[in-house]
Amino acid sequence: MEALVQEKWVVGINYTLTVDDDVLDSTNPDGSDPLEYIHGIGQLIPGLERELSGMKVGDSRQVTVLPEDGYGEFDPELIVWLPQEDFPKEIPLQAGTQLQMEDEEGTVRVASIIDVDDERVQVDMNHPLAGQELHFEVSIASARPATEEELDHGHVHGAHSH
Repeated sequence: MEALVQEKWVVGINYTLTVDDDVLDSTNPDGSDPLEYIHGIGQLIPGLERELSGMKVGDSRQVTVLPEDGYGEFDPELIVWLPQEDFPKEIPLQAGTQLQMEDEEGTVRVASIIDVDDERVQVDMNHPLAGQELHFEVSIASARPATEEELDHGHVHGAHSH
């Protein structure tokens, strides 16, 4: 069986992510420690995962992911004021602090504090990359069928991934 990126396979990728010509994230540049994930179960943003399907080990590609296939469009309704007493005492209530919060639907979101007054805290619950066009330089380092245990657990097992 050829090592293609396909559903329920463990895939190792090396990548560099840029937004507006700024490098935001990258795997080890010498390729010795690729990011491993199980393809097809939603562990990557949809636009990137779709573009990797069918690639072979050794293939490289530049991928542009639009907001709707990445972290979504920026939603001004996700900027809200909350009472200070809703925050645990150990969280510093200052602009720039990032924390995880649960919205009304039970979705856990990364939130950033953007302002604080005497009684309230203004938080932005948009993903930090919401509304951004993402540019990936990506190469396929490895591909193999996922084990039943990996599929049951929903994550890769191995030297760098368990």
